[in-house]
Amino acid sequence: MTNTERRDAQMAYISDGSIFEEQLVCRRILQKLNFMDRADFAGISQVVKELLGKSEGAFINPPFYCDYGKHIEVGRNFFANYNCTLLDVARIRIGDNCQMAPNVAIYTAGHPVHPATRNTGYEYGKEVTIGDNVWLGGNTVICPGVKIGSNVVIGAGSVVTKDIPDWCIAAGNPCKVIRSITDADRRKLFREEEIDQEAWEDIVAQTGIL
Repeated sequence: MTNTERRDAQMAYISDGSIFEEQLVCRRILQKLNFMDRADFAGISQVVKELLGKSEGAFINPPFYCDYGKHIEVGRNFFANYNCTLLDVARIRIGDNCQMAPNVAIYTAGHPVHPATRNTGYEYGKEVTIGDNVWLGGNTVICPGVKIGSNVVIGAGSVVTKDIPDWCIAAGNPCKVIRSITDADRRKLFREEEIDQEAWEDIVAQTGIL
């Protein structure tokens, strides 16, 4: 098997010349994205589409960093805020309506634990999957192989080393489920503060929430 085939099969592989050639394509797009006029929203959106391929309504506030771009699959209305890093050695699959706060990092890449093995240059990638309607708080780190369910909030500063189920708030290092998200949270804004009446009426009109 080639190293590219080994990488894509989530096996041990070495970053050889063919792999660096793939990364060069991504780096040229990132160079364009990360040095664009920050007020050129339409231009940024176009470059994001070039980087990620299939995407609908995706927007990234640069700077943004990744290895390939083409290994990142996002659903509708994806948003990543400043300084996010997605090391997409393996696939990163993200559902609809997902948001990333500043400094979020998703790592699919890893290295052998034993130094003698690690020093040979072999590494690996393990897929990360994120469901629909997920909000990752600032400085969250997602480790290789993790699956996060739908309708989840990950608290700022969390390090996610294990899978997180649907419909919950999780936080900490290591990240753990704190509680479920329920209908009682529909009008919550910040802690126990509720959304004001004017905004709530607009939300109800738009969505039909009762």
